[in-house]
Amino acid sequence: MKSNFPAVMLLLLAASALGEERHNILLVSIDDLNDWTGCLSGHPQAKTPNIDRLAERGTLFSNAHCQSPVCNPSRASLLTGRHPHSSGVYFLSPDLKQAPALQNLDTLPERFAKNGYRTLAAGKIFHTGDKRFFQEYGGNMGGFGPRPKKKISQPHGHPLWDWGAYPERDEDMPDYKIAKWAVEQLKRPPEDSNAPFFMGVGFYRPHVPMYAPKKWFDRFPRDQVMLPLVRDDDRDDLSAYAIALTNEKHVSPEHAWVESAGQWEHAVQAYLASIAFADHCLGLVLDALDASPYRDNTIVVLFADHGFHLGEKQRWAKRTIWENGTHVPLVAVAPGYEKGQRTDKPTQLLDIFPTLLELAGLPADDRQEGHSLVPLMKDPQAQWPHVALSSFGKGNYAVRSEDFRYIRYLDGSEELYDHRKDPHEWTNVAAGKELAEVIKTHRQQLPAQEADVLPGNSTGHQAYKAASRLIGQ
Repeated sequence: MKSNFPAVMLLLLAASALGEERHNILLVSIDDLNDWTGCLSGHPQAKTPNIDRLAERGTLFSNAHCQSPVCNPSRASLLTGRHPHSSGVYFLSPDLKQAPALQNLDTLPERFAKNGYRTLAAGKIFHTGDKRFFQEYGGNMGGFGPRPKKKISQPHGHPLWDWGAYPERDEDMPDYKIAKWAVEQLKRPPEDSNAPFFMGVGFYRPHVPMYAPKKWFDRFPRDQVMLPLVRDDDRDDLSAYAIALTNEKHVSPEHAWVESAGQWEHAVQAYLASIAFADHCLGLVLDALDASPYRDNTIVVLFADHGFHLGEKQRWAKRTIWENGTHVPLVAVAPGYEKGQRTDKPTQLLDIFPTLLELAGLPADDRQEGHSLVPLMKDPQAQWPHVALSSFGKGNYAVRSEDFRYIRYLDGSEELYDHRKDPHEWTNVAAGKELAEVIKTHRQQLPAQEADVLPGNSTGHQAYKAASRLIGQ
């Protein structure tokens, strides 16, 4: 890709000479967080005062969705501005740098570095290898650790799949260390060169293992935990392919085991506790920002990389293109924009890249496949012709509009959910003639061209291959 770096630098130097202030960027990621936040009301017992206060400072995109319900493709999409069906990165592997279609693209922090920003991060912004993309990287601080010598709750399965009160102190948790790293960065005086910063802060919880110190579990007494609403017949109106795609070759426990082992309440308690802990760590960063000289000239964007099931549709974890798998928190705060706004227009994580370019006053990139959210930050009810498009493997897509979710699978089967009447997506109304025009309109949003699935042997690859064999592909 041809760079206009020298020309841009001249413009930035000229702006600096004229005394025009450039905004800093604080990008916060929370791993595997669904809509269980106070501001999204995904669970009545969720406690997220810091996510909520951030939403009160800017715009909450209440109908935001990931492009893929898996960490790697979701983050690769967000950070390059390309859909999985454009890159071929549909699953946990390969790394985005191994995708031919993404080889010569700037990632989000690299684009800001080319435009004179000091880029730095700690924790998980990319799926792996964050050090490659930031000028300064504080480390992952232990990632998904620490872990006890013996699992607490789920004795079988993947090493990360477990939950319970562990360790004893907040200070031993990676997310606490990541937050403290960010706090120290915000205490640093502005650079002599007046270079603005682009800082990524990537928290690991509530991703499994759902561990947090006991005091966070104590906030949600196990005998008072409210379970998600689940119907036993929820999947009776789905195709065999849809069920196979979401059931096969998964590392999470089966819902039947979670129930029979008496662990459902405990697992939900652990998820709520992990969310509350991650929210606390976010609060440490926001407090430091408020006490810093950067308070009034910093753009803040918070997102989660995908949703998460805790029994809904008899499923656990991610890897589905139902609402529970794709719906995520997304908040944007920027100087000069109204506070306390909420929009229900369908938005995507893919929209973050072009939004930050516009908010920072950097050149727009018409090759981006997302859309700047600035019009909705100016007017949450503005005309918005876009939808949110999610995928899980070539041929499997969900189209989310303001009122509907339409799904089309590789086998040609379809689902349609009317969120005005059915927010839990319990009733597939795709067969109903009265909504034929709605289905037609949503079908038109499906991609005309699809990249092949890049090679890999991840859980997603295995599930996709197993379901494809079911239909002879």
